Amino acid sequence: MVYRDWHYHEATPDLHWIHRCWEEHSTGLTPGQIEDGRSILERYYEKFILNAPSLRQPLAVEGRIQAFLRVESLEFCITGRYDRIDYLNDGLELIDYKSSRDLKVPESDEMDLQIGLYYLALEQTYQQSLKYLTLLHLRTGEKVRYRATRRHKKQVQAVISDLAVRLRHDETWEPTPGKQCDRCAYSRYCPALSVNPAPLPTTMSATPELQLALGL
Repeated sequence: MVYRDWHYHEATPDLHWIHRCWEEHSTGLTPGQIEDGRSILERYYEKFILNAPSLRQPLAVEGRIQAFLRVESLEFCITGRYDRIDYLNDGLELIDYKSSRDLKVPESDEMDLQIGLYYLALEQTYQQSLKYLTLLHLRTGEKVRYRATRRHKKQVQAVISDLAVRLRHDETWEPTPGKQCDRCAYSRYCPALSVNPAPLPTTMSATPELQLALGL
């Protein structure tokens, strides 16, 4: 709301705007949670807004993004969420806010995969390349910034291609239930999630659509 609803007629908002935004979104919280959230936002304001020449207007905030990739006659739907996307002179920056007590940075292989997936999704959605993926720890103000390149895109395309080949030719493929199943359109038919899964529709295509979910 701080970025989404600001009118941008002035260079930067004052601290009153930050407090107002928090008051509108903190209903139902305990007094301790309200105070904790206010302190986090005040710290963020002092570090990233107060001395900035202007408040950067994001391209998008708090939304969903998806992309499609067809390999081996299988269609993968790549889906994910983002907190904020900024438009830079030479591409896009995706910013992911972290509010946990400790900033846990993903392993390098996992991070490379996530960067590649977002690269594909943003390129399809905005016709712009991802330049940076930034993790911002709200409690400390620490920023971890990763540069995205076409190498990440090619790497994730290779991973998905390998997955498609295995799915197409491996008859013993085992499901791996997890949080990603919440976003899968076929979860109701999956025997790994239900003792009595729904029967597959007779109209289902002979070439099934697969979903590959991502989350940051």
